[in-house]
Amino acid sequence: MTPILNRRDFLRRSGMGMGMLGLADLQAAVSNTGKPHFAPKAKRVIHFFLNGGPSHVDTFDYKPALARYEGKPVPSHRLTERKTGAAFPSPFKFQRYGQSGIEVSELFAKTAAHIDDIAVIRSMQAQVPNHEPSLMLMNCGDSVQPRPSLGSWLTYGLGSANENLPGFIAMCPGGMPIKGAENWQSAFLPGAFQGTYVDSKHQEVDRLIENIRSPHADTRVQLRQLELMRRINEAHRQDRGDPRLEARIQSFELAFRMQMEAADAFDVTQEPLNIRAMYGEGVHGRQTLIARRLLERGVRMVQLWHGAGQPWDNHNNIETNHRKLAGEIDQPIAALLHDLKQRGMLEDTLIIWGGEFGRTPTVELSGGKSKLGRDHNHYGFSVWMAGGGIKGGTVYGSTDELGFAAEQNPVSVHDLHATILHLLGVNHEELTYRYAGRDFRLTDVHGEVLRPILA
Repeated sequence: MTPILNRRDFLRRSGMGMGMLGLADLQAAVSNTGKPHFAPKAKRVIHFFLNGGPSHVDTFDYKPALARYEGKPVPSHRLTERKTGAAFPSPFKFQRYGQSGIEVSELFAKTAAHIDDIAVIRSMQAQVPNHEPSLMLMNCGDSVQPRPSLGSWLTYGLGSANENLPGFIAMCPGGMPIKGAENWQSAFLPGAFQGTYVDSKHQEVDRLIENIRSPHADTRVQLRQLELMRRINEAHRQDRGDPRLEARIQSFELAFRMQMEAADAFDVTQEPLNIRAMYGEGVHGRQTLIARRLLERGVRMVQLWHGAGQPWDNHNNIETNHRKLAGEIDQPIAALLHDLKQRGMLEDTLIIWGGEFGRTPTVELSGGKSKLGRDHNHYGFSVWMAGGGIKGGTVYGSTDELGFAAEQNPVSVHDLHATILHLLGVNHEELTYRYAGRDFRLTDVHGEVLRPILA
């Protein structure tokens, strides 16, 4: 027997129930996704996120002019978050690599061996010199308002090629970066498109993916439980029309399907010893190898964060800290580039490298004394991309002679996002979602595709 309507249900089903028409449109929008707007160059994305802000003038933006100003005031000093002083030349050696002859720091010498597959953007810009808004801008396209992440937009627009695995996975060893799950949030998109977080410091599958198996019921019993839950939830959903419930139903069903497939994908012991050795020991070699296995199985996007908090935020002793951090990921990145190429996957896998901003070419001061580190710099920094549809051996844009600010062909985060979507066959102006009375998109009302770096 249907229970007597309470006041809330009565209002919702009468005049206020007109809002249900909007939900119908919302569900239609979700069901109409899954196909690119045009033939894509890339099918999948892996994003190395160096949270904290790697120094561009110590990695991929060589600035020999800094040596001329060492210990002297620089001619164009930008306003910085903390007090900085004289020019601070890079303590790392640069050299030219590949046929393209692009200068790269010794910090990424192994990655640099693949520079002819890489396009370096040296004129990126963020909006403010603060981690939190810059992380939101780089990941979600807006530094202030809560917006869906790039990975959520991709899975909303293109779906996943494997229904037994999440379409978007974020791995970060030892915890989460600052802002946590907001970095891979689905925001106003249905919750099913939110990134799935994995703490990659663990090696056992049951620790990598919590609650992947039930300690109380076997697969047969779980299937019966899931079917009962599905029927109850479906009745509940039809009565209320809340899209959040649909996302919850899908998460239950995905969790059940993941039990076998995820255990297989995350088990790197199935890889030959020479492949595991190529990626290297330690968590970054392991999570990068896991990422390749996930991409092979149809996961649309994998983000690889360096670690909890903001490890690349080196305000002091940058030589020691950057050398240690780069030493942890240079080999895994180089191994991935080589591995994808030998498997025929590099041509349709887009690789992205970067952080939320760069660092100042001037030395940071504390009490008037040098800290041998660099402050945040949003005026100009570097990001690189390789693989699916990218013209390798390319440099786009430049900063001024000291590396303080983008000077030639400045690139906004909206431009970067528009280019990423384009490589995956998506017109950034057409991938929209109606929310709060207007159509939203990842790039808001901005963004130009960086065609000079396209193959």
